[in-house]
Amino acid sequence: MGSYRFSNPAEESQSNLSAGKLMVTVFWDAQGILLIEFMTRGTTINSEVYCRTLKKLKRAIQNKRRGLLSYGVVLLHDNARPNTAVKTREVLRKFKWDVFQHPPYSPDLAPSDFHLFTAMKKWLGGQHFADDEELKNTVTHWLKSQAAAFYAEGIGKLVKRHDSSLNKGGDYVEK
Repeated sequence: MGSYRFSNPAEESQSNLSAGKLMVTVFWDAQGILLIEFMTRGTTINSEVYCRTLKKLKRAIQNKRRGLLSYGVVLLHDNARPNTAVKTREVLRKFKWDVFQHPPYSPDLAPSDFHLFTAMKKWLGGQHFADDEELKNTVTHWLKSQAAAFYAEGIGKLVKRHDSSLNKGGDYVEK
């Protein structure tokens, strides 16, 4: 899982730098995209919003990865408040999903940060979009057009980075 904020310089002002940002949350595994959710501008992600997203993710897994729910889902998300809230933990317990422990402030161990969004940001470089819909459609198309090998590579990097972090006593993999 990962979230990314897109900036549209034409819409930003000095007084409110976040006004021109559009956030996308992406859930993916070694086979590809599970769920892409663009947040409405001005939406704050709290536990209620995050729990709704997790319910959508469960439906997406049911539709795209038949049988996975019965084998067990391991979710990697950071320790942001919405992800660790009591309500969120209750939903995850109800779903019988395990949470892969992710050290705080460790973007080097978040595959969306070091793999997915890095590649997407490079691809998006220099492009301009007429409106949010064009941006959403372009990003969605790019995410869905990546080969399964791209996503498998990101998960493979996670395993190597996590092992490296453990061997370094939890220290950053890349400084």
